Amino acid sequence: MPRFLVIAGLSGAGRSLASDHLEDLGWFAIDNLPIALVPKVAELARGQRPLRRCVLTLGSDAYGDQTLPMLAWLRSQAAEVTLLFLEASNEVLVRRYDQTRRRHPLAEGGDSHHPIAAIERERELYAPLRAAADLVLDTSEVNIHELRRHLSTRFSVSEDGRSMQVTLMSFGYKHGLPLDADLVFDCRFLPNPHWVEELRPMSGLDAPVSEYVLGKRAASAFLTRLDDMLTTLLPAYESEGKTYLTVALGCTGGRHRSVAMVEQVARNLGGRGLRATPIHRDVAK
Repeated sequence: MPRFLVIAGLSGAGRSLASDHLEDLGWFAIDNLPIALVPKVAELARGQRPLRRCVLTLGSDAYGDQTLPMLAWLRSQAAEVTLLFLEASNEVLVRRYDQTRRRHPLAEGGDSHHPIAAIERERELYAPLRAAADLVLDTSEVNIHELRRHLSTRFSVSEDGRSMQVTLMSFGYKHGLPLDADLVFDCRFLPNPHWVEELRPMSGLDAPVSEYVLGKRAASAFLTRLDDMLTTLLPAYESEGKTYLTVALGCTGGRHRSVAMVEQVARNLGGRGLRATPIHRDVAK
């Protein structure tokens, strides 16, 4: 049975770009697909030359009444269906429309030059679909390369395509919370290497900073308890059908403490045979 990744979201949030990236990762991709054609695609995917992984990027009619029932039907026909919803802030969407000089699909009259009203209407129409999504990704502060990295982390799957993929993300609180995180832990209780002159220019990827952070008794105690928690939670999440989990660890700037801790958590999980991909969102800032 094929695996389907269905992409929906706000106009201008990056649906087509995401589809292109996933096609580069080996998925069979169909962009701007009318919802009424989903059954035909499912039939073709199970044909004489079956498709194992299909990306279906829904068109501008995806907020209609047929979408959720059609996704429920698709789930009854396929081995796995994941709904990815892309969104961005109003300010970012307006700026993107200004840059491309394209007209928002819901723009009416004067909205074509100031699409904020159309964006708000679309956001309201998409609310039920967003609520049903398996994964919501805010692309407001994500550039092309970061989007590719996010998608590669989550959708470069193993051959069986069944193991839950865990992303471990370091971040800086001063740059904002990661909106796609499932679990968030605060590492600001640890001494900050920023205040050690010789460590300040380095990051948590450098051995001196890592040794400084991980050598603290509080870090060791925290990692032990976190390891116990994740060892319990990950199989439970997977048994409930969750395929993607993002665990975020934050410090003030996202360069030292959280980076070192994420790398250690990844090593701990890897030692138990659990796949975990570290991402350092703010290490270069």
